[in-house]
Amino acid sequence: MYYAIRVQGHLDHSWQYRFEGLRIEHQDTGTTLLSGSLPDQAALYGVLLQIIRLGVTLLSLETGEAKGHAETADNTPQR
Repeated sequence: MYYAIRVQGHLDHSWQYRFEGLRIEHQDTGTTLLSGSLPDQAALYGVLLQIIRLGVTLLSLETGEAKGHAETADNTPQR
């Protein structure tokens, strides 16, 4: 799953190891975008826990299919 997590302030690039390899990108609006793919929900929880531990304000969390793994509506499994 692909994630785009926006937080308040500019995080130091040296903290990238804390965020499961998500890319740290400083935005002109004074925020940081953490983006990339995570293997599972447990990894997402780990990233969110790091945000809490650092005392950083979470502004948004967006999800999408990982690049190259998107399924079309025609081959989506039925439940």
